[in-house]
Amino acid sequence: MARLPYLEKSDLRPEDQDLLKREITLHKALVNNPGAARAFGTLGQYIRHGSKLDPRLRELAILQVGWLARSPYEWSHHVKIGYDFGVTDEDIEAVKAESRGEASALEPVARLVLRAAREVYAGPGIGYETFASLRAALDNESLVDLAVTAGFYCAVVRVLASLEVDVEESYMPYLRKHPFPIQAG
Repeated sequence: MARLPYLEKSDLRPEDQDLLKREITLHKALVNNPGAARAFGTLGQYIRHGSKLDPRLRELAILQVGWLARSPYEWSHHVKIGYDFGVTDEDIEAVKAESRGEASALEPVARLVLRAAREVYAGPGIGYETFASLRAALDNESLVDLAVTAGFYCAVVRVLASLEVDVEESYMPYLRKHPFPIQAG
């Protein structure tokens, strides 16, 4: 259960109601501070609509972060969004395999993107060898966008966990289709 109330457009000043054009629980929690919500949304919108990084690779990087963080919200949302950008069920299974250190059938650049996302998640950032390998496959704009995407989504999963944002029922089928492994207690 969320730690802050989910606000509705009617709870906001007219000039802030645009912050809920997508009425998802993350946005409904973030609008408890409209300034922070606006700043957060600006970078998120750039990543989704302005990034030079191939959209499928972007979604794989986000899925990698969501998987590592065991973030049900991020994972379920980006499984759905990933489908819209060419991510397949086989790609999603490959994210899981690569996370376990197992080889997958992903093409080399996708494997590098996942490795980069894992390195950003683990900190402090993309390692020297991975970055050098990515330089051969991506231009400078795409490299910056990959680093920004992985770094931003590391922040997103921590915000989601801190605020305990709930997964909307409409996204639960994606979480059921691609569940996290059961943790031994």
